[in-house]
Amino acid sequence: VNKHKPWIETSYHGIITENNDTVILDPPLVALDKDAPVPFAGEICAFKIHGQEMPFEAVVLNKTSGEGRLRAKSPIDCELQKEYTFIIQAYDCGSGPGGTNWKKSHKAVVHIQVKDVNEFSPAFKESVYKATVTEGKIYDSILQVEAIDEDCSPQYSQICNYEIVTTDVPFAIDRNGNIRNTEKLSYDKQHQYEIMVTAFDCGQKHATEDVLVRVNVKPVCKPGWQDWNKRIEYRPGSGSIPLFPSIHLETCDGPVSSIHTTIELQTNYIGKGCDRETYSEKSLQKLCGASSGAIDLLPSPSTTTNWTAGLLMDSNDIIFKFDGKQGAKIPDGIVPKNLTDQFTITLWMKHGPSPGLRAEKETILCNSDKTEMNRHHYALYVHNCRLVFLLRKDFDQADTFRPAEFHWKLDQICDKEWHYYVVNVEFPVVTLYMDGATYEPYLVTNDWPIHPSHIAMQLTVGACWQGGEVTKPRFAQYFHGSLASLTIRPGKIESQKVISCLQACKEGLDINSLESLGQGIKYHFNPSQSVLVMEGDDIENINQALRKVSYINSRQFPTAGVRRLKVSSKVQCFGEDVCISIPDIDAYVMVLQANEPKITITGMDHFARPAAQFESERGVILLPDIRIVSTVTKMEHPVDLREHDRANKQVVVEEMLHNLDFCDVLVIGAELDPEQECLELDHGELQGKHLDATNSTAGYSIYGVDSMFSYEQVLRQLRYRNWGTSATSDRKFRVKCSELNGRYTSNEFNLEVNILHSSNSNFMDHVNHMIVQPQFLQSVQQPEGSVSAVHNSVVPSVATIVIIICVSVLVFVITLGVYRLRTAHQHGSAEHEGAKENEMDWDDSALTITVNPMEKYEKPHQTEEESEEEDMDDEEEDTTSAESDDSEEEEEEEEEEEVIVQKGDKQNATRQEQL
Repeated sequence: VNKHKPWIETSYHGIITENNDTVILDPPLVALDKDAPVPFAGEICAFKIHGQEMPFEAVVLNKTSGEGRLRAKSPIDCELQKEYTFIIQAYDCGSGPGGTNWKKSHKAVVHIQVKDVNEFSPAFKESVYKATVTEGKIYDSILQVEAIDEDCSPQYSQICNYEIVTTDVPFAIDRNGNIRNTEKLSYDKQHQYEIMVTAFDCGQKHATEDVLVRVNVKPVCKPGWQDWNKRIEYRPGSGSIPLFPSIHLETCDGPVSSIHTTIELQTNYIGKGCDRETYSEKSLQKLCGASSGAIDLLPSPSTTTNWTAGLLMDSNDIIFKFDGKQGAKIPDGIVPKNLTDQFTITLWMKHGPSPGLRAEKETILCNSDKTEMNRHHYALYVHNCRLVFLLRKDFDQADTFRPAEFHWKLDQICDKEWHYYVVNVEFPVVTLYMDGATYEPYLVTNDWPIHPSHIAMQLTVGACWQGGEVTKPRFAQYFHGSLASLTIRPGKIESQKVISCLQACKEGLDINSLESLGQGIKYHFNPSQSVLVMEGDDIENINQALRKVSYINSRQFPTAGVRRLKVSSKVQCFGEDVCISIPDIDAYVMVLQANEPKITITGMDHFARPAAQFESERGVILLPDIRIVSTVTKMEHPVDLREHDRANKQVVVEEMLHNLDFCDVLVIGAELDPEQECLELDHGELQGKHLDATNSTAGYSIYGVDSMFSYEQVLRQLRYRNWGTSATSDRKFRVKCSELNGRYTSNEFNLEVNILHSSNSNFMDHVNHMIVQPQFLQSVQQPEGSVSAVHNSVVPSVATIVIIICVSVLVFVITLGVYRLRTAHQHGSAEHEGAKENEMDWDDSALTITVNPMEKYEKPHQTEEESEEEDMDDEEEDTTSAESDDSEEEEEEEEEEEVIVQKGDKQNATRQEQL
């Protein structure tokens, strides 16, 4: 009889490791029954679990002892559920085998915890972390990175450590993921840092993927101009290019009320203070419309201007340097003795402070006694950084005190920079122009006139000639500095317009579209446009205005090199004088080298004329077809070619137009004899052009800045006359042209002219009458005949005689040959009459021959003399062609060929008569 029900503990605690099925219970699962050891009633048959879909089951291990085991029906995942609680009861086997009348124990509570396994790695919440820091600061925490772990237990789900994987970076990270910088960061050194970070859970499992942390370094806000380039390239011919197309001012949110900006183009080391035209002073004065008559006292050394040969010279810009040991004597006759009451002295001067405590006079220009005495008639000199002009009048004009010394005190005289000085003398008034600005003398002293004497005067440059009061005449009062373009113009003074043109710079600052500058912008240029001052209240307006500032160089061949740029700014704030400091901009314009032109002169280089044409009033035109062409060679750079194809660059030659500044027609050999020959040019040809000309026995010089076409027009009118041709048989000339005062020169074009004297010309007329048809005789007699007629007429007399003898022999041989051929032909015609008829039949079958019936009757009427004359005319024409060749063998071959042709013609005529 099943009297008792089973007994189990009231509660159980169990632990199961995830991914495992075994549950460890405390206390163990055991059921007791007081009916034991009675079979069935005292045995335990089952454990039942009560709960919804519990993943556990309880099994009986031993019915008698009542042991049981709790296990999982499927794998347990801690991440899904960490613990389980359910009810369990024990059942005995009842009263019999069928399990009838079974009894169950009381309900016991089972609480099971799932033990975690470290199966997940840490993972960061963000794929990329970003932060921005300001340079120069140490941060406690720049940003925090955070990783998570999907494990369920605190041991494996918590992140215990973070670590920076990237080495050699100035950053550190703590256990909470806070990143800090270990040193001050610099924007100039590095704009951005990229570091990799990993994380570890408490089971020391690290993240499968490291995370990227990007730290941007922001510069400390510094007031100043931004977005500008230090180097600006300028290609010749580019016109006006903007200097700072994207510039803007950073004020760091300062309360700005006004901005004052100065842009300065520094060119004092280029040429004479800036890029100017490097033409000769004469050419420049002609170009600027100055009155003629200026005398260049410091020209380039040449055969006619040799007094500057011993001076130190910079040949590119014709600058003469005086070191206090040199002077130049101007030869007599270069400058007239009487300059009149009106004259002008112009010069470029670069001068520094005088050496020594007590400075001596430094002479620029001096006209003094050559011997016996030491009187200075007029002089221009520097003394203690003062410019002094001395002018002593002659005694015979007026015996009164007159202004004699004019003093100007200017800082520019000793600033070691180039300046342009013009002294305009309208006695008794003397005015100084420096760089185009007018200056009156601060001191004028009077003196007595100079007593008349017959002592010759010496004009000098760079020092003054001391002719008296010394044992031996010598130079004194030497100049220290540089001079250029020193001229004197007697009888006229220069206008301010011309003076401004002569010293004008060809490069400077410019503003594109002045009308779009804006209302609130004030601007001002200095006279040379090397300094621009801009002022405004609005920052954006100033930015826009500065973007329009440009550099321009109007020279076709500018001086290559660096032009420094300096931009300085002052900013005022509300209620304050100066609030923020704006650093200066130091940039430069790089002017690139221009393509060098190649100037080529072409034309007829050899001709001959009868002496009568050279002796005529108009003479002979020397260069009727002269042509001046300039070309540049460029290397093409195709954009679409790859690097290895760029070796095959195409060379392109292009014709270009530019000005010339002189062309010289020089006599080769002995100079012209002015008593019997000369070169002439109508000065009306120079009108309307910027050209002038000088004539001498050495040749003809045309100078001035004008186009190549203008030079061609003038050169084509240059004539050569020789009214004493008996002493001259030929003349040789050389033409050479220049641009930029010899910087670019042409080829040397040589011309040879032959003078045909009367005896030769009469003999030649006789020969021409024999061998040339009448219509060609007219072209030989024309003043400017064609080139072919000219070359036909140039035949030396000895060669002519040889040719005529050869022709005579040929005529005799030809006549004899024709006679013998005719005799042989008539003898053989009777024997071969049948064959001829067959031949005619054959010809008739292939050809249609039409015979002029009148020809049969015309030929007998021709006299023997006419036929002989026709033969002679043919032979003379053959002789004409023979004269144009040099080889006698070729002449004989041509004559023989023509004899054969004539024989064939006569045979055809005989056949026509027979037909």
